[in-house]
Amino acid sequence: MKKIIAVASFTAVLLASCTPKASTATAPVASTSTAEQIAQGKTIFENSCGRCHKLPNPTSHTSVQWVGIMNSMAPKAKLTDEQHQWVYDYIVSVK
Repeated sequence: MKKIIAVASFTAVLLASCTPKASTATAPVASTSTAEQIAQGKTIFENSCGRCHKLPNPTSHTSVQWVGIMNSMAPKAKLTDEQHQWVYDYIVSVK
């Protein structure tokens, strides 16, 4: 009986670890922004983000960390999807 419980427990853990994980953050698409759009991203970053708090240094976070930051802050700044992409592309281009 103990063997059956052990095998069932192991199987349950194995199955649970193999299921796909839900992702809450969506990554902006790889940079397709033009130089002009990236310049607009810089302006949006300075004006929209700087309106509420001190601007962070773009090099203070990795591009992956910026995805999470941008996904949480863009709705608060009321950025469109395009503006969100332009700001992200600006931030990662600084590095």
